Amino acid sequence: MNSGAADEGRPLRVLYSFPHTWGAPGIGTTAYGQVTALARQGHEITLVTTATARPVPPGVRVVRTLSAGGLRLPHRALGGVERALAYHDAVATALLLGRRRYDVVHTWPLGALRTLRAARDKGVVGFREVPNCHTEHAYAVVARLGEELHLPAQPGHSHAYDERRLRREEREYAAAARLLVPSPFVEQTFLDRGFAPAVLARHRYGFDPARVPATPPRGRREGGLRALFLGRCEPRKGLHVALAAWRASQASRAGSLTIAGGFVPGYAEALAVDLAQPGVRAVGVVGDVSGLLADADVLLLPSYEEGSALVTYEAQAAGAVPLVSAAAGAYLEHGVSGLVHEVGDVGGLTGHLDLLHADRGRLLELAQAAQRRRDDLTWDAAADVLARRYGEAVG
Repeated sequence: MNSGAADEGRPLRVLYSFPHTWGAPGIGTTAYGQVTALARQGHEITLVTTATARPVPPGVRVVRTLSAGGLRLPHRALGGVERALAYHDAVATALLLGRRRYDVVHTWPLGALRTLRAARDKGVVGFREVPNCHTEHAYAVVARLGEELHLPAQPGHSHAYDERRLRREEREYAAAARLLVPSPFVEQTFLDRGFAPAVLARHRYGFDPARVPATPPRGRREGGLRALFLGRCEPRKGLHVALAAWRASQASRAGSLTIAGGFVPGYAEALAVDLAQPGVRAVGVVGDVSGLLADADVLLLPSYEEGSALVTYEAQAAGAVPLVSAAAGAYLEHGVSGLVHEVGDVGGLTGHLDLLHADRGRLLELAQAAQRRRDDLTWDAAADVLARRYGEAVG
């Protein structure tokens, strides 16, 4: 293990393995933010990914494992998803064992086991990203919510119970030298299952200033409270909690709630009465979220389980106050740049809505405090933390 690279200011040599399309929506955006920011800081990055949806930064070496002639190959070209993931893992392992030296290996779920084991054998620190809570916890939460809401089973959904996937992820957890956990909530789901605190490396995510441009400091606005739910409309994100709290709040009398995102099967039907409330509108999937955030006073995200929702970083940067659950993984201080309620607590969220409906001065104070944190919420700031976690482990 080369501890010299951990010295302050020295660039690290990182093998970054992402077994999905880098730069695509979702976790692809997270991987994009991390790699581009690390590259700007001068770290030497080798990116191994199935394909790229956005330009690769100068100086980043890229190896595409599921691309040919600039085109993304389907998983069936390698015999299905399982074989495609195994092939990606094998390519990353071969690079690790090749002539080029690395200080750190940063892997992502489902295509990491072989790479992490090779890193351990070679004396290279192997990190495994944990973009959500412990998978066993996520499965249990989603199954319970489906039963409570009488929703149809969703085979193939990323959170539908899959014994084989769970066991694979558990093997990856065990093979990693460090698990990168982006929030206290995620960390706790691992501590609850007996993981040693030293294995859990706390870091955080960020936002892209180009996606959410800076706006003038927010002043007082006329009219009712403007609330926004932004994300996939599914039980784990707590939209039913948001709607119930909105219906019970004084804010709903004169305000508006915009819901942006696609619904999973059966969920809209289960929420039909609440979705028909006056002032509530569902606008579907929206590509450019900056306009929605700029128009919103508050962001509602009462998640039941989450990693660290990127939209909570974007909302603060835009001056929209996050009203979120403790499971949303929001990087904020309760009562300073947002308000946090307990998971599933309709009354708590209702109280926060009523507070900001009645006290516009308090709303303005929170919005401006959130927006002042803009520079600390970027991917560049997040990369500072990530690089420190790398260096601590290498050293």
